[in-house]
Amino acid sequence: MPEEKYAAVVERSTATQQRPAAAQQQGEAAFFDVDNTLMRGASIFHVARKMHQRGAFTLPQAAGMAWKQFKFVLRGENMNDVHSVRDSALTLACGITEEDVKVLGEEVYDEMIASRIWPGTKALAQQHLRVGRKVWLVTATPIEVATVISTRLGLTGALGTVGEISEGLYTGRLVGDILHGPAKAVAVQAIADAEGLELKRCWAYSDSYNDIPLLSLVGHPVAINPDTRLRKHARDHNWPVYDFRSGRRAATLGLKAATAGGAVYGLWKGYARIRGPRV
Repeated sequence: MPEEKYAAVVERSTATQQRPAAAQQQGEAAFFDVDNTLMRGASIFHVARKMHQRGAFTLPQAAGMAWKQFKFVLRGENMNDVHSVRDSALTLACGITEEDVKVLGEEVYDEMIASRIWPGTKALAQQHLRVGRKVWLVTATPIEVATVISTRLGLTGALGTVGEISEGLYTGRLVGDILHGPAKAVAVQAIADAEGLELKRCWAYSDSYNDIPLLSLVGHPVAINPDTRLRKHARDHNWPVYDFRSGRRAATLGLKAATAGGAVYGLWKGYARIRGPRV
C-alpha cells in the first residue's frame, strides 16, 4: 500500500506534538491503538452518537449503531460494523465544515471518551513520555477525534483516518483508506522514516488481532485487553499481555445470563399473549 496515501495523516497530526518531560530518547517511540486499547469501546460510535444528538440521523439508525458498539465492547472488533458506521458518518458529514467537525471532536472527548480512558493504558503512555519517548496514537478513528485525544492526554501526535476536505467542507470521501490493519504498519513506517526512529527499539500496543502487522513491526509489542486470537498469538510469541478489564469474566457471564433471562422472559410473555388468560 503506497505511503503517499497517509502523507496527509502525518502532516495533519504533527501539529499536536508536545515536548516530553525528559531528554528525548533518540530513535525510540511508542504507538498506541485507541479503541479497546486506550479507551473502552469504539470512538467512532461515540462520534455517531454525537451526530445523532445533533439530529443528523434517526433513532432507529442510532439504535443500530448502539447495538454495534455493544457487540464491540463485548467481543472485540468487527470491521463490518466499523465500516458500516464509518460509511454512514462519511455520508452524513458531507457538506459539514472543517471547524464544525473539530468542535464535535472536542465535545465527543469531553462527554463520551474522557470517562472511558483506561487508567492503566494512560499510565503506560505517560511513562513513555516521562523517560523521553514520543507517543503516537495510531487508529482508524477520524483524525480530528484522534488529535483531540492526543492533545488532551499530552501525547506527541496522532495518526488517524482522514476525510477529504474541499474549500473547508467535507466531501464524504476519504483520503486514502481507513487506517486499519496493515495500513497502520505502513503509516508507522512512514513516521519512523520521517523521524529517524529505530522500530526495533520502539513499542506498540493494541487489543486486536488485526493489528498484528503493526505489533510485529516493532521490537516491543504489547497486547492490551486482547481479543481471543491476539491473546493466543501473544502467548505463542511470548509478548506481554495487560488486561485492564477488571471483573471481565464475571461481567461477561452476568451479561450473558441477563440476556438469556430477558430472552426467556420475552418468549414467556409472547406465549402468554397467544395462550390468553388462564381460567
